[in-house]
Amino acid sequence: MKSITITGSKRESVGKKATKALRNAGKVPCVLYGGEKPLHFSADEPAFKNLVYTPNAHTAVIEIEGGAKFDAVLQDIQFHPVTDAILHIDFYQLFADKEVTMDIPVRLVGNSPGVRNGGRLLFRKRKLAIKALPAKLPDFFDVDISKLKIGGTIAVETLLNNDFVILHPDSTAVVQVKAARNAVVADDEDEEGEEGAAEGAEASTEESAAE
Repeated sequence: MKSITITGSKRESVGKKATKALRNAGKVPCVLYGGEKPLHFSADEPAFKNLVYTPNAHTAVIEIEGGAKFDAVLQDIQFHPVTDAILHIDFYQLFADKEVTMDIPVRLVGNSPGVRNGGRLLFRKRKLAIKALPAKLPDFFDVDISKLKIGGTIAVETLLNNDFVILHPDSTAVVQVKAARNAVVADDEDEEGEEGAAEGAEASTEESAAE
């Protein structure tokens, strides 16, 4: 999984007054949990652009002035209710031998024949929560919908892997195709219907000739 580097400064004071001063200066107050004790630091708001404003999942490398580096994952983020400016971010430190929980995005691959026949594609789970060692975290889940017909469902059970644990029931629907009002039947049913219609037409012709 790709890592985004965040360069920050350790916070000596964590009071409300100091926090407000940081925000006024265009910096985001942050806390890194998971180590021996919480590490309070701040960084310029633009430094978080590629970590926060993206549909992809990334880990972070937090570089503190003075040389300390920490691998981490974004745990929680607070936005201003009006301006959407980042108010605060919590990170959780990663360790090679400790599993971490993270939301991984789902990408749909291919074209569904059910959708081509007029069905409605329902993307139920755009992200899936998993638990894994940092080295085993996938960038995304690719879900192939090229054989998904009307009435079909692709569930979590098709994505199971020994590298991680998916924190959803196996039967959880990831993507479905539901019948719409103007939808036609599946391709194989179409073919059967055409063959049946042809046989019926031939029978009708023979009866007319016999009369």
